[in-house]
Amino acid sequence: MELIKEDDGLEPVSPTGEYFNSKVMSVSVLGILESEIPIDDSQATALIKDVFLPINPRFSSIMVMGKKGARKWKKVEVNVENHVHVPSFSFPKGSSSPSENDSFLKSYISQIAMQPFPQGQPLWEIHIIKCPTSEAQGTIIFKLHHALGDGYSLVGALLSCLQRADNPSLPITFPSVSNFSSANKDDRNIGLRKVVSRCFSPLVNTVKDFGWSVLQSTCVEDDLSPIRCGSESFQPFLVSTVTFSLDRIKEIKSRLRVTVNDVIMGTIFLATRMYMQRASTNSNLSSNSTALVLLNTRNLRDYKSVRDMVRPNSESPWGNNFAFLHVPIPKVKPSDSQFSDPLKFVHEAHEVIKRKRSSFGVILTGKLLGIMKKCRNAEAVAKHISRTLRNSSMVISNVMGPVEKLSLANHPVKGMYFTVAGTPETIM
Repeated sequence: MELIKEDDGLEPVSPTGEYFNSKVMSVSVLGILESEIPIDDSQATALIKDVFLPINPRFSSIMVMGKKGARKWKKVEVNVENHVHVPSFSFPKGSSSPSENDSFLKSYISQIAMQPFPQGQPLWEIHIIKCPTSEAQGTIIFKLHHALGDGYSLVGALLSCLQRADNPSLPITFPSVSNFSSANKDDRNIGLRKVVSRCFSPLVNTVKDFGWSVLQSTCVEDDLSPIRCGSESFQPFLVSTVTFSLDRIKEIKSRLRVTVNDVIMGTIFLATRMYMQRASTNSNLSSNSTALVLLNTRNLRDYKSVRDMVRPNSESPWGNNFAFLHVPIPKVKPSDSQFSDPLKFVHEAHEVIKRKRSSFGVILTGKLLGIMKKCRNAEAVAKHISRTLRNSSMVISNVMGPVEKLSLANHPVKGMYFTVAGTPETIM
């Protein structure tokens, strides 16, 4: 990392940005965009210069070490050609079928996910895959370092490069957060016992959640299982996708009076236990397995545009504004190996997340990390976070997508998904 003597006027790197770009771990967000038509990359350089780079100064900056060891963002001249890759050599030549290209695409994503960013240039790359796969006629991979921002910021940046396919002059719209929350319940007849419980339960939950978070980050580990290898070294990276109907998810949400996230979490937990059973007939379905669920800490009721994020004193600021919730994966009794009640996974996810949202454990954990950084350094905090991830079985993260069908430079987008690379847990 470049050392500079004069750092006046340079933007400081956020604490989370330092943790995610350390000797312990280098974390990136991969955004994969699938095109319905073959990709013409002749406009790529112009689009990056005119649309992508102006989104945020960090896309044109490198991380440097300033006075007193503080990391700063230093603006540099961007050579776009160094950031755009068209890997024809990595894919078979000739008349390979789309299904054959699927395995090559997965291998390529695995390869670039594990590679560190080159030193001395901004922390992003774009990979344009022109070979058709079974899912798309072409694929564009955005690799963005997590120090630039969290999934909410970075996926928002990618979406700001897109237009509505039906009418590019109209703005992209997002569903209201209220559409994804649970139905309101009548609170008019709450008894005294419930009032007292509501007053004291946040205190009890805070002590319990903060204590468990500290233990999980230090001396308590999840059991080894088909979803947790416990290795301290980084393992090969593989992306797999599956598609669900959001309308069906909303139908379940309405019937169970829970949230969309509760349904998604319950589905993931059920599938995880079913996978554990299938992967090993001797697998203990009552094993202690924990999911770290990423919680957006912005004060949001609706999705905000990137323009709103970068404004001074924004209610939904750009950057890394998230926290981890420790959510235990529901256990399955040996007598229930056939998963007779799959909805219990949704109900348990709903109850646990509801309780944890009423806790201040996340805030206390953030304060603890701040104290640790002051008393020691950012590397010590990065080790603490890495250990927390390694001691857990999986991480779950999601962001809200737009309502309309989108296009990129007149290329209709069939689908878009994202994942995170460079963290030590077994499953993301």
